[in-house]
Amino acid sequence: MKEVKPEPPPDPSNPSMARPFPAHPEAVRMAEERRLIARAQAGDTGAFRVLVDQHRTRAYTLALRILRSTSDAEEVAQDAFVRVWTALPGFRGESSFSTWMYRIVARRAFDRAQVLRNRRARELEEEHLPERAAPEGGDDDTLQAALLQRLVAGLSAAQRSAVTMFYYEGRSVEQVAELLGMPENTVKTHLLRARAALRAAWTHEVGEAP
Repeated sequence: MKEVKPEPPPDPSNPSMARPFPAHPEAVRMAEERRLIARAQAGDTGAFRVLVDQHRTRAYTLALRILRSTSDAEEVAQDAFVRVWTALPGFRGESSFSTWMYRIVARRAFDRAQVLRNRRARELEEEHLPERAAPEGGDDDTLQAALLQRLVAGLSAAQRSAVTMFYYEGRSVEQVAELLGMPENTVKTHLLRARAALRAAWTHEVGEAP
């Protein structure tokens, strides 16, 4: 009996079916970022500048949330990028580059916040400045929002950043912990203490619980 060889499959009627599927945009972005990191680790300052440009806005925003000062946030972000460049050869990719970088930004911002808090305490003690009064005029919602913002600004840097990310940005405890480089239980503790502090401060200012 004559052996019958199978015929090759016909070409697809749609020419586009013969082309490979395009790579997912996120996969392309991650692959390009890995190439930039490898080049920067080898000393390529141009590649590092591209990485900085890609993450500059988010790094500044994170520092601003913690410090509540544009000038201090800019200074901290710049200092953090210098530290990122210095530490980059030791980056092993155990977490994403953005998470690793934001942890450095957060640590620098916390350190700066502590310095500013100590300086402000000394100034208040020396000058005996009165506490800032609540804004006058406006409707109740506006006044309450202004009061809440002032009370949040009075929290510690860690509590303030946790409250901002969890309540204002709607991030999960896990996401906040990852961005701030803290254990999840530490984030929960900061949130619990921040709520208690805000409740007590609100009652003191307004005369009733929020």
